[in-house]
Amino acid sequence: MHDIRAVRADPAAFDAALARRGLPASAAALLALDAGRRAAQTALQEMQTRRNALSKQVGELRRSGADGAKTAAEAAALRGETEILEGRAAGLEAEIRKTLERLPNVLDPEVPDGPDESANVVQKQVGRPRDLGFQPRQHFELGEALGMMDFAAAARLAGSRFVVLRGPLARLERALGQFMIDLHTREHGYEEIFVPLLVNAAAVYGTGQLPKFAEDLFATTDGRWLIPTAEVPLTNLPAGEILEQKRLPMRLAALSDCFRSEAGAAGRDTRGMLRQHQFRKVELVSITPPDASAAEHERMTECAERVLAALEVPFRRVLLSAGDTGFAAAKTYDLEVWLPGQQGWREISSCSNCRDFQARRMHARFRSAEGKAVAFVHTLNGSGVAVGRALIAVLENHQQADGSVLIPSVLWPYMGGMERIPAGLERH
Repeated sequence: MHDIRAVRADPAAFDAALARRGLPASAAALLALDAGRRAAQTALQEMQTRRNALSKQVGELRRSGADGAKTAAEAAALRGETEILEGRAAGLEAEIRKTLERLPNVLDPEVPDGPDESANVVQKQVGRPRDLGFQPRQHFELGEALGMMDFAAAARLAGSRFVVLRGPLARLERALGQFMIDLHTREHGYEEIFVPLLVNAAAVYGTGQLPKFAEDLFATTDGRWLIPTAEVPLTNLPAGEILEQKRLPMRLAALSDCFRSEAGAAGRDTRGMLRQHQFRKVELVSITPPDASAAEHERMTECAERVLAALEVPFRRVLLSAGDTGFAAAKTYDLEVWLPGQQGWREISSCSNCRDFQARRMHARFRSAEGKAVAFVHTLNGSGVAVGRALIAVLENHQQADGSVLIPSVLWPYMGGMERIPAGLERH
């Protein structure tokens, strides 16, 4: 959410920020609404002052025995005009808010210009795609050959974009999530949080999914929403609060199921597990003072990178362009993992600095160490990482010519010592 005072202070800069995202200028329309609202509020204050003076006169006239009917009638007429002005001011305030809440965050100056992912900038790469020595298979080919990845059964149960995992593959999915949450809580200083999977509209509004992206979510019949990521409940934990600065930074992590309608993904990644309605993810959220969020963004991204390094898969960090950066983010790094079966890089984590954009929607603030000034916090979120996509990366990068899959050593304790998922023929 933007501050109308910032628009008022520099409308040209505000329009320039929107232009970077390919959006039309909005400052003039907003300032016209703002001027109308301020004029209505000024008139309302003047009218209220006049009403108070008239009410006082009526009392004085009555106490003196004089006829105060005419003055009382004037005060009554002002009451009606006041209600009209109050409605006008409230309507303009609502229109300003409606406009502002649908406009994306201002981008960081470091974000490269560009209309889409073609303008993203690769900042570094860790590990190289290697020649496996045979024609690599995609994850769904491997999983189905193992007899442990069943899309047909999932379709009978729930429809498309679901999967049933069996045996060691189900355990591998669980092991990945447990390894990630343990790494972030034991070594990276995040506090583990168990979150509701259903939240109210205020929570989804606070992180920016509502009202603009309602079609991307699943709603229940009682007005609640299935979380698209644990970012929603985690980020909303300080909503409406004034935190003491000594509590910052807050670093929170959750391993949760996530639910997305994938409304805009028709025809994309229809096979396999890359784009599911239900998936599991480790979410990282940080709440910081404004001057600490840039460094925290780097730290969070490095925490996610450590997961991929431990899983021994090639990955790279990408700075997203203006056209590819999400609605609530000022700056985003994507981590992309190499998938031999696809012969391409695919996103497995996004780490974003939202600055005070979400905090304004949530009214999340902090009090300075001196105990006087109150300001909005900065919020950051990132995948640490998506469990299903990590499963895909492990399967494709550690597949063997015979169809078996080697398990990264960091996962052995979570797999009961299993170091390899044998090929289908070996299991019979």
